[in-house]
Amino acid sequence: MFVLVNLKAYSCDPVSVARAATAVDTEATVALAPQTTHLRAVAETDVRTWAQHVDPIEHGSHTGHVLAEAVADTGATGTLLNHSERRLQLGSIDDALGAADRAGLDTVVCANNPDQVAAVTALGPGAVAVEPPGLIGTDTPVSQANPETVRDAVEAARAVDPSVPVYCGAGISSGADIAAARELGADGVLLASGVAKARDPAAALADLLDPV
Repeated sequence: MFVLVNLKAYSCDPVSVARAATAVDTEATVALAPQTTHLRAVAETDVRTWAQHVDPIEHGSHTGHVLAEAVADTGATGTLLNHSERRLQLGSIDDALGAADRAGLDTVVCANNPDQVAAVTALGPGAVAVEPPGLIGTDTPVSQANPETVRDAVEAARAVDPSVPVYCGAGISSGADIAAARELGADGVLLASGVAKARDPAAALADLLDPV
């Protein structure tokens, strides 16, 4: 089971969360996605470190953009793409996947629904994740509110390319949510506030990963 904790731009200490993630005894693969400026510090804790985004660019005149090679230089090993809070057009997703591949970064491409999951799976990402936007940041997990969305997303991806793992996100905040996602066929989960906004991230992570 792959668990990616997205710290977004929440007010938390990313290094402390990273150390907590490395200390949890679990069979799950845990990764952390901090702000770009914190990537190197987080990577130095030896937790799997992911960028929240890279831009579909090469070296050149791109002020303010996130270059995949610069992300890789920090020690990060992967990147999210097309999160609901950082949407891209399909062509830009394809180009960003090329940039990530060029830099040796693994990828998870987010999508709103099963149809979008099928479309981005066809681009050959490392994994896809279904995240209904209305549930992001809530305490209602997609695995409970819309279990058919997870099942349909898994089927949609499998129909295009069975080798691409399917994750789910939005509202994941407990170990029971992760277990439910797995029962629906998901290979992993994306979560954020359940850890990033917790008073005790280590305890929150331990609770989340206990059923895994």
